Amino acid sequence: MKKVNVLGTIYTIEERNEKSDSRLKECDGYCDKTLKVCVVNNFVDAENDLMAQTDLNGHKKKVLRHELIHAFLYESGLGENSWAWNEEIVDWIAYQFPKLAQAFKEAGCLE
Repeated sequence: MKKVNVLGTIYTIEERNEKSDSRLKECDGYCDKTLKVCVVNNFVDAENDLMAQTDLNGHKKKVLRHELIHAFLYESGLGENSWAWNEEIVDWIAYQFPKLAQAFKEAGCLE
C-alpha cells in the first residue's frame, strides 16, 4: 500500500479487483473521502477481456490521478460543491495534468 499526503491528510492508495471490491464493477477506481483511500482496479482479469485497455499501466495512472484529484478537491473544502465531483472536469484535469506539469516545468513556474 502506498500513502500520499493530500493537503495534510494521508490517503492510502490501494489496488483491488472486482472480486474483492464490488464497487469496481461499475468503475475503474474511486475515492472514499470518509476512509481516506483511493482505490484503483488492478485489472487482473483484463487479459480475458477483449475490450480492455491496451496500455493498462498508463490507464491505471490516469485513474489514480483522477481519484487523487477528487481527494484534493475534498480536502481543500470543495468536496461539497457539485462541480468538484463532476466527472468531466475531474477527468479533464487527470488527462491534462502531465501536459500542464510539463508546461509549468518548461516555463519555470512550478515552485
